[in-house]
Amino acid sequence: MATATRTTPAPGGAALLRAAITLQTLAILFQAVTAGLLLASSHGEVLHSVGARVMYGASMLYVLAAILAWRPGGGSPRPVLYASGFLALASVQVVLGIAHKPALHVPLGVVMFGLSVLALGQAWSAGRASAGRR
Repeated sequence: MATATRTTPAPGGAALLRAAITLQTLAILFQAVTAGLLLASSHGEVLHSVGARVMYGASMLYVLAAILAWRPGGGSPRPVLYASGFLALASVQVVLGIAHKPALHVPLGVVMFGLSVLALGQAWSAGRASAGRR
């Protein structure tokens, strides 16, 4: 006797996933702005340091949200892999920032912002597609 298994993420989990990736993308954008402030203001370093903690926390929230969206519905684990990979990049980014390696830190930040915007677009377009099917 076969049982039906839902293969899409739970609606609440998808909303949490969209919120987490939105927060992460905004945190990375904030980091870009405060990186510019590092050159112009003494407050730039404090803001960039606080922003780094928020961005790292947002990356951890993204992993948690991806797991919560995946497990209840049995959907694709791909968002969990993306979120985990992003957390790994964020970890490298923190280490490079602490080590004062701007030649690697800045380009990685640009890559991370691009990847986060892509993930954000995917999450929101998937949300619109699932809303259209209802």
